[in-house]
Amino acid sequence: MRLLCLDTATEACSAAVLDGDALYQRFEVAGRAHTQKMLPAVHGLMQEAGLQFSDLDGLVCGVGPGSFAGVRIGTGFIKGLALALNKPVVAVTSLQMLAQAQLDSGAERVLVAIDARMDEVYFAAYERDAQGLALEISPALVCAPEQVRIHQASGQWRAAGSGWARYRQIMTEALRCEISRVDAEALPQASTGMKLACPVFECGATLHADDLAPVYLRNKVALTLEEQVRGRKKARKL
Repeated sequence: MRLLCLDTATEACSAAVLDGDALYQRFEVAGRAHTQKMLPAVHGLMQEAGLQFSDLDGLVCGVGPGSFAGVRIGTGFIKGLALALNKPVVAVTSLQMLAQAQLDSGAERVLVAIDARMDEVYFAAYERDAQGLALEISPALVCAPEQVRIHQASGQWRAAGSGWARYRQIMTEALRCEISRVDAEALPQASTGMKLACPVFECGATLHADDLAPVYLRNKVALTLEEQVRGRKKARKL
């Protein structure tokens, strides 16, 4: 199987190419420079793998949640390429990729939180399924850090994502569960997205490019001036 995976939903710009058993990958913290970093990374990987785009069997897209601009850049590129090539697509979320990386390093259950700005986080809980893949057990949502909840809090959890860097104490108190380790610097990587996508290609549950859509979890992109003032007052109290 020959696949291209791209994720630009967060500050990371990550791409991977799978050619049978060979995996080629590039990862860079790009900030807001995804448009400058993405194409050189993709073309460089395809050249390294010795493949043409027409050689691909399908494409994998990181669909967010994350930066609105970043999500649109990645999904727009993959959607356009898939339409041009008439290739199937698989969507993976930023939260899934973060959780899978923790499962691959030995965790059994993971609490993922990405800083969503505006005093909110993108949050979801995952556990390992029978195939070792991230299974969502608490639906993904966007909420204030003090509002995060999970259905079953007993046992140990691993935590990952930028939301934990900013709101660790607040979320720990809200969740009331045992957290064995926190990886607050973790960012989604396309190589992990590839691992999640391969079983979907194998069972034929792919998407047509027309059906590929970003996952935003919310529609609002900025705080009003009044909300910004309230946020600063709240931060001073903390």
